[in-house]
Amino acid sequence: MSLNRNEKQAVVAEVAAQAGKSQTLAMAEYRGLTVAQLDNLRRQARAQGVYLHVLKNTLARRAVAGTSFECAAESMAGPLIYSFSEDAVAAAKVLADFAKGNDKLVLKAGAYAGKALDVNGVKSLASIPSKEVLLSQLLGLMQSPVSRMARVLAAVAEQRGAGAEAPAAEAAAA
Repeated sequence: MSLNRNEKQAVVAEVAAQAGKSQTLAMAEYRGLTVAQLDNLRRQARAQGVYLHVLKNTLARRAVAGTSFECAAESMAGPLIYSFSEDAVAAAKVLADFAKGNDKLVLKAGAYAGKALDVNGVKSLASIPSKEVLLSQLLGLMQSPVSRMARVLAAVAEQRGAGAEAPAAEAAAA
């Protein structure tokens, strides 16, 4: 289905707005996927806050022109699905996780922080834990010394309490 000029401008404006507020772009070739599989991918992306869109490559190039994703324009060839996310790893993670279970989705390229990423770059970006996981790990590290100190103090107090009771018990028995 062909779009008229106004519809193309609307699509470019929508994608450009999304690209302007996103940190990451990941692209994958979707050739051979069924409609049900694409719907499943879209559902997973929506749950993670990822903007997922199948675009004509010329429209995608126009949309990312002047953004930090312009560096990935040379990789925009073939039937691609584009994913943008405000979270640094979400776009790559959604596509990489779906590609693990479906060999027809092939990661192609991406962009992060104004730098183009190849397939291995997108995969390594996807392997980074999410922001929530990293924050919980940091909190665990910060709480660890405090909780260890509390356990040591409790053990010392327990030993002193047991040590004080033992002489009192011996004196009462004598």
